Amino acid sequence: MWTQLKSRPYLYSSLVATSAVTSYYYFDQRRGRAPLLSRTHAEAQSPATIAVDPNRPNTFWSPPSRQQVINQLKGLQQDGSERPKMVQNEVPFDLLIVGGGATGAGIALDAATRGLKVAMVERDDFASGTSSRSTKLVHGGVRYLEKAFMELDYEQYKLVTEALHERATFLKIAPYLSYQLPIMLPVYKWWQLPYYWVGCKFYDLFAGKEKLESSYVLSKSKALEAFPMLKEENLVGALVYYDGQHNDSRMNVAIALTAVTHGAVVANHVEVMSLYKEPSIANNNKEVVTGAKVRDTLTGEEWTIHAKGVINATGPFTDGLRQMDEPQQAEIVAPSAGVHIILPNYYSPQNMGLLDPATTDGRGNVIAGTTDSKTEVTANPLAQEEEIAWILDEVKRYLSPDVEVRRSDVLAAWSGIRPLVRDPSSKNTASLVRNHMINVSGSNLITIAGGKWTTYRAMAEETVDRAIKVFDLQPTNSCCTESTKLIGSHLYTNTMFIKLIQHFGLETEVARHLASSYGDRAWGVAALAESTNKVYPKVGTRLSNLYPYIEAEVRYAVRNEYACTAIDVLARRTRLAFLNAHAAMEALPKVIEIMSEELNWDKARKQKEYAEALEFLKTMGLSAEYTRKIPTERSGGGV
Repeated sequence: MWTQLKSRPYLYSSLVATSAVTSYYYFDQRRGRAPLLSRTHAEAQSPATIAVDPNRPNTFWSPPSRQQVINQLKGLQQDGSERPKMVQNEVPFDLLIVGGGATGAGIALDAATRGLKVAMVERDDFASGTSSRSTKLVHGGVRYLEKAFMELDYEQYKLVTEALHERATFLKIAPYLSYQLPIMLPVYKWWQLPYYWVGCKFYDLFAGKEKLESSYVLSKSKALEAFPMLKEENLVGALVYYDGQHNDSRMNVAIALTAVTHGAVVANHVEVMSLYKEPSIANNNKEVVTGAKVRDTLTGEEWTIHAKGVINATGPFTDGLRQMDEPQQAEIVAPSAGVHIILPNYYSPQNMGLLDPATTDGRGNVIAGTTDSKTEVTANPLAQEEEIAWILDEVKRYLSPDVEVRRSDVLAAWSGIRPLVRDPSSKNTASLVRNHMINVSGSNLITIAGGKWTTYRAMAEETVDRAIKVFDLQPTNSCCTESTKLIGSHLYTNTMFIKLIQHFGLETEVARHLASSYGDRAWGVAALAESTNKVYPKVGTRLSNLYPYIEAEVRYAVRNEYACTAIDVLARRTRLAFLNAHAAMEALPKVIEIMSEELNWDKARKQKEYAEALEFLKTMGLSAEYTRKIPTERSGGGV
């Protein structure tokens, strides 16, 4: 997929209830409380859903501190004291979910909304793996639809229809993070025009009532008007169809935080060292997995989390956890590398993507977006130069000869590992279907593997259904995640950025970014913004002059989104590292300076953060000649 990545932003609200009306407020540290709107109780969401602290109606809701979370994972109360004697013998959690990507966070949310006691741990950060390295598309899979017809494959058809339904759910539960995107298929042979037209219409048809905008045909002149950089020679016209696009890393964080509002206990930077087993009377004293020994990777502290059952949702690392359970188990995941590059926005129109339906090697993948090849599983996979060169060559095939695309134009390049379900009879990863599978081991470890971002919610629902049966759990509610809005969605509107501008004096681009990255909680981010000492903008100092990310987002990420490292901020809370590795490098000293103020880092910790972020940015395409020595405190770098 070749498209511009939009910077979509988020709001902070609090709730004051009267007998008939619920009033929503935001709180500005400089100006005090100001009303946003009022609704009847029938129209308002519950405090848990709206993510408001009912005990402090004039303040913003914020999640428990990381230390409070760690205390709970140890089976203690938030303040570190022992649990009441009446519940000390009870297992603290119904479920322990290992993995904080889209699937793991989705399971945590689904289980928590059903009234189960949920713990979730992530070795690195939410969305640190595959879930932040996607194509950013929320799609049904045009490619799979073609295979369904050509190969009469019913499984491919089911995958498409399920994904189209989930695509609509995305837009409903997180309207500020996901949106419709028109995608152009340029046509250079006359016979392809009716072929692709039929395919697009079937794509619309299978979506049914949940269809986005209808697909349509563009003449040659209209195609060139929409995409002036297209190669004109032999161009017949183009097809345009609609899919979804989303901010993947922020979506992942929003899912995790929404799970917290419903009572889940989630922690990033907590690694599973081994699985805990004990005999089960219900299973004839056979040993079953009932917890895990974990380690806080930030402090080195170790303890055991006890639960009625454990779910493995670790994506590409699925087999590693399975082998902690049973060392001789066969691998079920076939890791496949997808490489993406970011080019300057002048190579693409602002509001349209470009799909290459037939790449030169027959893989049928997307350009300036992704390749598909076998890979080894690593924490920070590196985009190989030959893959970057391949993508650039594909881009050149569709551009006018007057437009030169150079390697130096690549602003960022990254590789993501897709955890495709292994088919023993398949030799080519490109032919693997991204269906998911649920496996229950002999010791009751539940593993969810495969799938894709678009179907994370359906995968989570199916996994929790299985867990309820396997672990004999007693939920108080049925699954409701199809209608559970993610944090930031409740009071979001497409025009709320205007109020942000009017109230705070933000730049228009910054206000739009905050609204589409944080939804209704953008008010809280803006309230943390310091004065610029300028007439305009009044507040909101940028981390990079090239992008609308502001310093207040760093403080907000630390205080309200469990950002623990500079990489967490640069790669997942903002996505500056994915948009421009060099701009992220320039912003790094300031990010470390702000985080050190929030987290009381000493000089050694600041240097460690800088060194680790530098190594990470190299995997994001930071050129070797750009790297420089760690700045000293005297130089003003804050490191």
